[in-house]
Amino acid sequence: MSSEVPQSAAERLTQVNDLRWKKFPVLNDGFVCLVDVMGDDSSVVQAARVSYGEGTKKVSDDRTLIRYLLRHRHTTPFEMAEIKFLVRVPMDCWRQWIRHRTANVNEYSTRYSLAIDAAQTTPVDEWRTQAESNRQGSGNPLSTELGQKLTDQETELQNQMRTVYQERIDSGVAREQARKDLPLATYTEAYWKIDLHNLLHFLALRMDSHAQQEIRDYATTIGEQIIAPLFPVVWEAFQDYRMQSMFLTKMDVEVIQRLTSTAASSGAVPPFSGEAFLAAQDPKWVALKRSRERDECRGKLQHLGLVAGE
Repeated sequence: MSSEVPQSAAERLTQVNDLRWKKFPVLNDGFVCLVDVMGDDSSVVQAARVSYGEGTKKVSDDRTLIRYLLRHRHTTPFEMAEIKFLVRVPMDCWRQWIRHRTANVNEYSTRYSLAIDAAQTTPVDEWRTQAESNRQGSGNPLSTELGQKLTDQETELQNQMRTVYQERIDSGVAREQARKDLPLATYTEAYWKIDLHNLLHFLALRMDSHAQQEIRDYATTIGEQIIAPLFPVVWEAFQDYRMQSMFLTKMDVEVIQRLTSTAASSGAVPPFSGEAFLAAQDPKWVALKRSRERDECRGKLQHLGLVAGE
């Protein structure tokens, strides 16, 4: 449905019912699904217009207002909509997820119930090297030959730990103690309720190319399969102003100004050379052998076509 065409109440109810409890698969045995939702695009508009009256509607339609709010980071109206999910996710991925402390969470308890008999497995072609420039990120894929060895070891280890866990349970060991050696690849489940503003912040961080691939898969599924159809106008603005946009710092702007000023006097045209970029860099970067801020600035300007790629 086009974001320009408002839904009727009946159409909205049908859409929500079609999505509710539908499990969207992620990884080998994970999923996300919608449990409930309060609000839609119009809820954001309604909350915003409380601040400055119905008269605003004469000069700003709903889509324009939503885009204005998101573009200028007026976040409170987006807090008026809430979404509740059920997610099944590996524990190591869940550790990153739960760091977003702006949600209400109720997680499956392995003190009361047996641990979920499933673990995340890694296909032979999905093992990754450690990134050289990012201590917490991944680099290039490993060879499939090495990947096969790693996957075989993974399978053996997970089977062994599951057997040990089950033997402890069968021997009468308390569940809270029997679980302690289960691998972080073990799946957990949780209800996760969050308002739309904080969900968009979560998605912006976890859909980013720098996020770990596994949690990126979950965030992308939530965004594209659930939020996009439920909040089409908000999602369009989110893509335009957050995911597909670029943040320029004060130093970035000044580098651009110096580059274009030099070009104006010399007749040079973009893309400018790497030497021209270094000549225009922020003075605080000059003495630094390595500077992540400088590298990020160069990357932005290369993306804009202002500086030649390496």
